[in-house]
Amino acid sequence: MTQPTFDTYEDFWPYYVAMHSKAATRWVHLAGTLTGLAVSTYGLLSGRRRYLLGLPVIGYGTAWPAHFLIEKNNPATFGHPAWSLRGDAQMIRMMLAGRDHELAEIAAKWLAENDGS
Repeated sequence: MTQPTFDTYEDFWPYYVAMHSKAATRWVHLAGTLTGLAVSTYGLLSGRRRYLLGLPVIGYGTAWPAHFLIEKNNPATFGHPAWSLRGDAQMIRMMLAGRDHELAEIAAKWLAENDGS
């Protein structure tokens, strides 16, 4: 599937969420991002600079396989890297605030309006 193009982040956001339509994909993202953030923070605080790679390596290393294996799609990062990073942060904030059900609704609406593509 070719990724659509967007003029604004606000237009991109529902697409990003739709690419994470399955709860398992979102939760793998959450776990990978928070684990990577913890490892990177440890590296920053301990002076062990190689651990700063924790966020991108662990974050993407868990998220990308989730797309291929659970969601059966390509990560939005491939076509929209900056907006995807922002979307990941927004998605995780919503999940941590107990709003995962809203993400499922946004995804379902976008997929229905775009024939599931």
